[in-house]
Amino acid sequence: MNYILCSSIFSVMPVQNLPFIENMEKRIQSASFLLDASLGHCFVDGLEHQDENALYNCLRAYAAIDNTSSAEEIFRTTIVGPLVQKIIPHGPSGVVTGSSGDGLQNDYEQIKQCIEKDCKFLVEISSKENSGLHVFDFLANSILKEVLLAIQKGKPGAFSPGRPTEFLINYKSSLDFLAYLEGYCPSRSAVSKFRAEAVYIEFMKQWNISVYFSLRFQEIAGALDSALAATSLVPVQNSHFGDRNSQDLTLKQSITLRESLRSCWKEDVLIFSCSDKFLRLSLQLLSRYSSWLSYGLSARRTGNTGAASGSEWAISALPDDFIYIIHDINCLAKEVCGGYLEHVLQLLSSCSADICDLVKQSILRGGKALTDLAPLAVKAIIDALVEKAVEDLRQVKGITATYRMTNKPLPVRHSPYVSGVLRPLKTFLDGERAMTYLTKDTRNKLLHGAATEITGHYYELAAELVSVVSVQSELFYSDLTT
Repeated sequence: MNYILCSSIFSVMPVQNLPFIENMEKRIQSASFLLDASLGHCFVDGLEHQDENALYNCLRAYAAIDNTSSAEEIFRTTIVGPLVQKIIPHGPSGVVTGSSGDGLQNDYEQIKQCIEKDCKFLVEISSKENSGLHVFDFLANSILKEVLLAIQKGKPGAFSPGRPTEFLINYKSSLDFLAYLEGYCPSRSAVSKFRAEAVYIEFMKQWNISVYFSLRFQEIAGALDSALAATSLVPVQNSHFGDRNSQDLTLKQSITLRESLRSCWKEDVLIFSCSDKFLRLSLQLLSRYSSWLSYGLSARRTGNTGAASGSEWAISALPDDFIYIIHDINCLAKEVCGGYLEHVLQLLSSCSADICDLVKQSILRGGKALTDLAPLAVKAIIDALVEKAVEDLRQVKGITATYRMTNKPLPVRHSPYVSGVLRPLKTFLDGERAMTYLTKDTRNKLLHGAATEITGHYYELAAELVSVVSVQSELFYSDLTT
């Protein structure tokens, strides 16, 4: 100890280049090497025999000479290294000498057993209260360091996010392993110290979470984009009315949205530290689907056949097709604002109340954006039904020609168009699809809206006809009087 102290003093004195001092430094270094070697032999012997007294004295000596790293390295190479090498084999050059895949879950379980059997004793000695040995961190600088090196050399593919499913399993297994190691920390401050170690930080850097999320984003969002790229609505195959629940989604586009939303929060997809990103993705999915509907309905309403790509489905859709749209909108909104919201909030229950409230409000807004589109889909049906009815109403103009300059008696029956003008509306509302998938309230809105517009058109045509006939009559009588 005195040699080391003298060496420290001489190193800052201007006399350090004197021959006498240089000779003393060599003797000090020689004594230091001898001390390290002797202490190392004693420490290794204590480790091999699990001699608590010997280990305690060696650790105190290492702490006294401020050389904790040597003790941590000896423990790593003597005890931890051989154990981990058997579990994750690798050669000195990093070439795998025998491995079955890149999975880490089983490896961690075996390593835990080895820690319990062969490493626990030293960790407990160094963590005893008032022992003065808290300066050692065998968990990080011996155990975790060796495990990291073994994975890097023996199973480097375990860190690759290119296979998201396997990556997530390994990542969660690694977090579980770190939590297991933290279980040996005697206090919160010890846990904080463990997490602040360079090897812990390096271990966490191996997991490229941002790349993993990018791949999941492409996978989830890409599936919805592909479904919405179809130029027509795609009803679920083999969907016979009698075999289907009226609460089931009916369109492939809607089913893909639901699956994509659920995927964001599935256990085998979600990484909790990326919850904000997966929430944003969920809201983007809802917005994408809502925009797809909105653009399509707008293009149909304006008759813009040259609308942006993605709205072709609405131009070619039949009135019955919009029943699927209305039904799916209501079902999706109900799920998003109900069970889906509850599931997300349950996963985020560890977050603060303010954050949970923000999450809730954002998801509810996404659900409301869906329900706001239902009236537009109803209006699309009304417009189509009114257009069909107006074709029959054009027969009103033929009344004048039928009875002009003729001896035909006054009609005792209604004109042919009367029985046909509301037929498209009745046929639509009585159809099996409408009866199965539309609520009574929606059917009433359709009935009221379509009937109002049809009778409005009839009123305009009849008023125009009466006006024309009145003018012609006045002209006729005027000619007679002259």
